Amino acid sequence: MSRYVDPRYDTTFKKVFGEHADLLISFINAMLPLEGDQIVKEIEYLSPELMPVIPDAKYSVVDVRCKDKRNHQFLVEMQMVWTEDFKSRVLFNASKAYVTQLQKGEDYELLEPVYSLNIVNDAVESELPKDQFYHYYQMVHACDSDNIIKGLHIAFIELPKFTPQTPVEKEMQRLWLRFLTEINETTRQAPEELLTNPLTHKAVELMEEWAMTDVERYLYEKNIDNVRIENAIVRGTKRHAMEKGMKKGMEQGMKKGMEKGLEQGLKQGLEQGLEQGLEQGLEQGLEQGRSEALKEIAQKMQAAGIDKKTILEITGVDL
Repeated sequence: MSRYVDPRYDTTFKKVFGEHADLLISFINAMLPLEGDQIVKEIEYLSPELMPVIPDAKYSVVDVRCKDKRNHQFLVEMQMVWTEDFKSRVLFNASKAYVTQLQKGEDYELLEPVYSLNIVNDAVESELPKDQFYHYYQMVHACDSDNIIKGLHIAFIELPKFTPQTPVEKEMQRLWLRFLTEINETTRQAPEELLTNPLTHKAVELMEEWAMTDVERYLYEKNIDNVRIENAIVRGTKRHAMEKGMKKGMEQGMKKGMEKGLEQGLKQGLEQGLEQGLEQGLEQGLEQGRSEALKEIAQKMQAAGIDKKTILEITGVDL
């Protein structure tokens, strides 16, 4: 029974697709929406280093880079740890590959398409349906998606969303995704479907532990350690950001609650004060009016010749 290594790590991914043109051609044609004369038949491996146009400017390295006979370029990357800036990095690399096609003074008509194929070992489009693992981007008109500015093609594939039962358009796409998701160090028997196809069978054999050199094994284990460290850093960063966000939210909530409580308290106090003031004023006004009326009645009774004792008994006013 064979023991396998995981093809998703840097060393093993490059061993499969960076050294065997037939496997890379099949992988590209399966993963990208290529039809007719767009289908790749032959490739030439290029340096994975995307050198800048301006000396001393930032450069980047991709996993596998090649071009076909029409000079269409293909950048293929396997990303084990997802970070928020990965999409920007992908766009940066694809754009650099596109613009560096021309030498000074050459016509723009010489520019050929660049395809960026990115396999991600994470679920990055969480707001989309759980079974939607394939995401293809082009530069399209905001109101007319058929109106396309050609040049850059970018695809992201989320491995965790794929299962052998997931519907796919191409049979080879399903086989390659099964290879990436089902062949690893816990695999004791490779799926028969992968062994039946000659291309995936070859890739599976390359992942057998005995097929690795000592150097490849060392680099592979180094890749695993690096991914674990990077995962820990990313989780720590996310946790810190979450804790910071929760703390800020609580502070803002308390502040807003206190402000709202104070506002409601002042409003309620004002309403109660006005109500009490009106009641007290009305009572005082009525009492004052009653006293003045009784006093006027007492004066009229005195003018009519009624004695003061009788007036006091009737009105309570002492003249």
